[in-house]
Amino acid sequence: MDMGTIEKAVALASTDGEWTYNAQVWSGSLTIGVVGEAWKLTLDQGIISGPVATTAGPGVGEDIVVTGSADAWANFLTAPPAPGYVDFFAAAGMGAMTLAPWPNDAPHHLAVRRFGDLLRHAANGTDPAPQVRPNISRHGQHEAAIGRYIHLDLDGVDHRVYYETAGQGIGLLCQHTAGADGRQYRALLEDERVTKHFQVVVYDLPGHGKSLPPQSEAWWTTRYSLSQKRAMDVPTTLAAALGFHRPVFIGSSVGGMLALDLARYHADDYRAVISLEGGLKVILPGGLDTTSQRARTDEDPAAHAAVMMMIMAPQAPETFRQETRLHYAQGAPGIFNGDIDYYSYEHDLSNEAENIDTSKCGVHLLTGEYDFMTVPWTEEAGRRIKGSTCQIMKGLGHFPMSEDHEQLMDYVLPILDDIAAGNGPQ
Repeated sequence: MDMGTIEKAVALASTDGEWTYNAQVWSGSLTIGVVGEAWKLTLDQGIISGPVATTAGPGVGEDIVVTGSADAWANFLTAPPAPGYVDFFAAAGMGAMTLAPWPNDAPHHLAVRRFGDLLRHAANGTDPAPQVRPNISRHGQHEAAIGRYIHLDLDGVDHRVYYETAGQGIGLLCQHTAGADGRQYRALLEDERVTKHFQVVVYDLPGHGKSLPPQSEAWWTTRYSLSQKRAMDVPTTLAAALGFHRPVFIGSSVGGMLALDLARYHADDYRAVISLEGGLKVILPGGLDTTSQRARTDEDPAAHAAVMMMIMAPQAPETFRQETRLHYAQGAPGIFNGDIDYYSYEHDLSNEAENIDTSKCGVHLLTGEYDFMTVPWTEEAGRRIKGSTCQIMKGLGHFPMSEDHEQLMDYVLPILDDIAAGNGPQ
């Protein structure tokens, strides 16, 4: 990192739509520091000037300071960056950089993040233009997925649950991540390599997406909280209502944790589970301020959605990474945190791994290399669950099904083909 690189990034920012759109609310400063040197950039409603040599003191309010060692900046500026260095927030979460204060809203967060991207482009001479997908006319063409509502009794209460389905054969239930919805699996529903052998069912948990809370409860008077029992009951009850015999389950993040709970406590109901971004128990790194982050999530889902960018793979198509962020930004306040009650606290198989019987229910663990927090949890689960398979997926992050479906299929299709061929528990 040097002044020349920062000057090039400033020049890129002056014509960059993503920077301009998000930084327009920012009047303050951004200071970049490395090994005793620092350079200050001044912002006036997004108009950026500088850099000016300065000292890297603590940031206050809209004056944000990012500092790191020479090695940290080398990892950050590499294209693509090393896992854990996707943006300043990931690096700070790992303890490799410092960033203070952490922005409290989505526009500031996304602006800070984008300037990090522009620094990387400046250092490598790469094009910062948005990478969109080719436009292909499909006018009048229906997709294969069909959406329906089904009524499920959960703990004696009627729930109207939305799901989408496509294909035929063995049931394949798909669970979204915390605070999100089934749109994350939209590419899987259209993948004929899967749907020729499996009836894919993608559901929205109650209170998520199109599954509204039950009308018989005053849900607006109390805090939402997902329990382990409810998490297991939804797919198991849905599978029974649809007449599935020992379906396959795939889930990511909170769904990846759920996959392992289903293998432990519902092995008779499922022939196999695929745990994306799962583990036996959540142990968060000390650099993450989870208390303030959970408060921000309740106040502003869009701010939380911006944070999710730090655990996506930079190689994944940009349009899909941004779409994944959009899913989160549209979540209802309180829903993500309620799911985290299960994900981070109630889910705990640390003393149960040896009791998971993979001869009754196959267990397959897959985690993206850029999901830097989860990789060690997944690897531990792979070591301790006898008979399981475990792979760390190259070029993927915490949301593999929505970040890059094709890359994910390189890992998932062999598993599903093996199941469809009758190998493993039936």
